[in-house]
Amino acid sequence: MLPPLALPLLLAGYLLGSIPSGYLAGRWLKGIDIRREGSGSTGATNVLRVVGKAPALAVLLVDVFKGTAAVLLARTLLDPSQTGTDGWVVAAGLAALAGHIWPVWLGWRGGKAVATALGMLLGLSWPVGLACLGVFLTVLTASRIVSLSSVAAAVALPLLMLAWFRQQGMDLRWPYLLLALVTSVLVIWRHRSNLARLLAGSEPRLGEARTGE
Repeated sequence: MLPPLALPLLLAGYLLGSIPSGYLAGRWLKGIDIRREGSGSTGATNVLRVVGKAPALAVLLVDVFKGTAAVLLARTLLDPSQTGTDGWVVAAGLAALAGHIWPVWLGWRGGKAVATALGMLLGLSWPVGLACLGVFLTVLTASRIVSLSSVAAAVALPLLMLAWFRQQGMDLRWPYLLLALVTSVLVIWRHRSNLARLLAGSEPRLGEARTGE
């Protein structure tokens, strides 16, 4: 049975995810449309390159918050004893990802969902979220390439989710595994142009100018 709040929570998740923090930072602080600058993404990495460090940190924190808030809102308002609640909580998180990638306010052209995905994971299973962050930071330290670090964390996500359930001795919650797989595919797909540049050896490192997130 469809919970009464299910559809409103999906809408709320999407609207939270679609808050255009990167676009607003560019517009408010420099009077630019960040989608026409750098990589064209509205994410924190492009804000870092185009607008500056402090705005990029603010955008990063807002984007993480969007994913966490969507999950926690659904988890708080839905009845945990009702069958299918896990699935609706996961769906609210995925709705936030969709909102970030395809925001209605910006003509469906947003960011690459890495920070929002991290926030969503922290809300659902914080150890898995922190493990993904650890993968990201490890690869970033070694390579100084944000896109490579993002893709590495995305590839690791389903494995980390499985490992978490195994370590805790819990039965696998299939909505969580499905979320991990869908999130991984979305993040990798959003980085397809970065992957092409990585293969060509032209993807910039952190601190260098121009494209890629």
